[in-house]
Amino acid sequence: MSRPTHGTLHHVELWVPNLHRALVSLGWLLEALGYAVHQSWDGGRSWRLGPTYLVIEQSPALTAERHDRCRPGLNHLAFHVEDATMVEKLTADAVQHGWQLMFPERHPYAGGGQHYAAYLENDDGFEVELVAINPPRRN
Repeated sequence: MSRPTHGTLHHVELWVPNLHRALVSLGWLLEALGYAVHQSWDGGRSWRLGPTYLVIEQSPALTAERHDRCRPGLNHLAFHVEDATMVEKLTADAVQHGWQLMFPERHPYAGGGQHYAAYLENDDGFEVELVAINPPRRN
């Protein structure tokens, strides 16, 4: 692996209230996006794509049972997705993995007419945004 670019994100660690639910939703999504399992232990797992990895851990130090994206801290993770067709495939498949489509009345342009994306939320309150790399333009 080549040396990462200075300033590139090294890793993100998410604390989750239920590791099994997180593996079903977040784990599935990361693997569908091309991440490979990097580490695994009783309380967590990590996935790597290139020089960046994402950790999901059920910590005994949690102070809440659900993530609240509207409080200070992480609002959501956004991922580049190959194209609009893949955004739609992942969105359809996500329902079987604990995700719900946010803003369905504005999908796939909830972020504006030039921004083709799906906004998904899982049962623990985590949001992800799947953004088409070469989006079709809205008329």
